[in-house]
Amino acid sequence: MIIPWQQLDTDTLQNIIESFVLREGTDYGEQERSLEEKVGDIRRQLASGDVVLVWSELHETLNIMPRTQFHENAS
Repeated sequence: MIIPWQQLDTDTLQNIIESFVLREGTDYGEQERSLEEKVGDIRRQLASGDVVLVWSELHETLNIMPRTQFHENAS
């Protein structure tokens, strides 16, 4: 289920995004980027609709994923 990020409290959204970018295995290329830069990237991707917040009822987890990947899993 897609969670409308616009309806979340600002601090809650910030915490979700920070948790996502700090997860092991999140790769941003050869150049080191600050947490603030990574969070900004995710915020822009959410605003543009490239990524979505997704709640998995099965796993009871919240994730950020590409919109196209969500549609593939939902079909």
